[in-house]
Amino acid sequence: MTQPLLEIHNLKKYFQTPAGILHAVDGVSFSLHAGETLGIVGESGCGKSTLGRTILKLEDPTDGNILFRGENITGKTEKEMRPLRRKMQMIFQDPYSSLNPRMTVGDIIGYPLKVNKLCKSKKQRHDRILQLMEAVELSERFFYSYPHELDGGRRQRIGIARALALDPELIVCDEPVSALDVSVQAQILNLLMDLQEERQLSYLFITHNLSVVKHISSRIAVMYMGKCVELAETGELFSHPLHPYTRALLHAIPTSDPRCRTSFSEILRGEVTTPIDPKPGCRFASRCCQSCQECLQKDIPLKEASPGHYAACLCINS
Repeated sequence: MTQPLLEIHNLKKYFQTPAGILHAVDGVSFSLHAGETLGIVGESGCGKSTLGRTILKLEDPTDGNILFRGENITGKTEKEMRPLRRKMQMIFQDPYSSLNPRMTVGDIIGYPLKVNKLCKSKKQRHDRILQLMEAVELSERFFYSYPHELDGGRRQRIGIARALALDPELIVCDEPVSALDVSVQAQILNLLMDLQEERQLSYLFITHNLSVVKHISSRIAVMYMGKCVELAETGELFSHPLHPYTRALLHAIPTSDPRCRTSFSEILRGEVTTPIDPKPGCRFASRCCQSCQECLQKDIPLKEASPGHYAACLCINS
């Protein structure tokens, strides 16, 4: 087995609030290999986006280690991170607010090239920008357009082209299609998959849409209240979900075929526990119909239930 491109060990990100310490990401561990897509799913507020931003050091981690190609980057300064940022890029959720409204399409895509001084002349940069626009299927006629003149799909293509400008190895996709129409979502997803195959990219794909993550991911990590509660290959997770929270998420996927509908055997009840100074124990216990006293006494780590399939639950075999 080759060395993973990215390794995350017990990563934590806490925020100080007037009410106490908010545990946004609390002890998450996984690895990502070159050319692989790892989906990160969960409810809004579970810490998915914070996890992605912390991995890229846009937020400083509270604890844990981030290894990129075997090198620990956790304690690196902003100056030390600059060469690595060429290899680690991000596609943001909102394809409008993530773009500078005062810059043209060409300027936005070419800005990383200009800052990193990768082109020797304006013509060379201009030609490189056109190549990137062609790669994301964005017409050359939009070179001098502004973001407000384009629709959401074209704006997101600009964001993708900008992320590709420095030839990265890892791209964190933070819900890149959630703000788009369904038909446009499919186009962007297929574009991302084509680019991955052409350029051997690795994606950390953050989303709350299980149908989307099933289409694009090779493995899926399920997060709940800052914790990773299940991790498995995509087919295995959808066919044999182990954690009660994962089963509830899968049962909530809508279907138009009445023959495929199942009864909601995993209806979530109860209140979501607070992520501020959480008590020891499983954070899903208050909403779980299988929880027992032991679930409330100590934090439950991920354990391997079957080869490559991990779950943080004491009631897997109940």
